Amino acid sequence: MTVIKIKERRTDYQITEAFRTIRTNLRFCGRDKKVIAVTSCIPNEGKSSVSVLLAQALREEGARVVLVDADLRKSVMFQHFFVEGEGAGLSDYLSGQSSMKDVMHSTDMENFDIIMSGISPPNPTELLRTQEFTKMLGNLREMYDYILVDTPPIGLVIDAAVIAEACDGILWVVSSGQISRQMANVTMRQLEKSGCPVLGAVLNKVDMKRSGQNTYYSGGYYRQYGDHCIAAENIQN
Repeated sequence: MTVIKIKERRTDYQITEAFRTIRTNLRFCGRDKKVIAVTSCIPNEGKSSVSVLLAQALREEGARVVLVDADLRKSVMFQHFFVEGEGAGLSDYLSGQSSMKDVMHSTDMENFDIIMSGISPPNPTELLRTQEFTKMLGNLREMYDYILVDTPPIGLVIDAAVIAEACDGILWVVSSGQISRQMANVTMRQLEKSGCPVLGAVLNKVDMKRSGQNTYYSGGYYRQYGDHCIAAENIQN
């Protein structure tokens, strides 16, 4: 198992506390919520950043965590890790070209492993529908306390809904001011059709100067991160 180094990024007390809050709320969802899909409506809402930071928050308390990059179409996970070349990843495993051992990587943080997406295949939805994907998640359940599955935006392709069918819950990342209420409602209906419970939403990229600090918005309490913030909202059973 090779080691992948996580790129350093600015974090401060507020953002750390925000993800600790999400971590705590996830634990109240129940011990059966181990495999969690992280999705968004459209690109650039911060979904992958949330996946990485949540994984770090979970491993802080000793939980064994694996992050599965299941965005086989347009992964941006390379922005968070130092990865050399196009190594084997999820697409290679699901297509039978690589073994689990080949695609599993540890990070330079204890108890935090990752499976990268691999080379973009011509048939991502079909690969994610296979029994191999479901079996892989089943095997990971035996090895880890949490499996975070970073998915493509559900507002663009059906992949996230397909992935959610094999997961215990969905965490929905919503970027403030980027999507309309109508699009949010459509996205929620798509998530519900997967049959996988929506555990809650993470409201991201909020302009604190406009909304005002220490205020409630849409039922969630914001944790400031510079001029932006992230909040755990409505995470429940």
